[in-house]
Amino acid sequence: MVETLTSSAPHIHGATTFDDLVDWGAQPDCLEGQSRSSGRLLHKGPDNQPETGIWVCTPGRWRLSIPRDEFCHFVAGRAVYRSDEGEEIEVEAGTAVLFPAGWTGECEVLETMRNLYMLV
Repeated sequence: MVETLTSSAPHIHGATTFDDLVDWGAQPDCLEGQSRSSGRLLHKGPDNQPETGIWVCTPGRWRLSIPRDEFCHFVAGRAVYRSDEGEEIEVEAGTAVLFPAGWTGECEVLETMRNLYMLV
């Protein structure tokens, strides 16, 4: 697999299985389990906008608040996002979700998930 992050169009071949990931540490605000995150940043623009990359997370449950619009394409694993209003969004490989800025709730990772994301 090839990564060319310094290209005029940063890219990673084989992003769904790319394994040269960086340990991003324990998931903050954990409520249950010991979720850990890893990933690879593909691009981060001025003032961190836009930001895009690969995110992998192990099982556990935690609180989250989405700071800006975030598009996620899940390519592996399973998880359930529960909004503070009670809506449940089940994700698995092939699911695409747009979380609008300000979305709050919980995430419960049931099987280690992989997500290709973009924050704008």
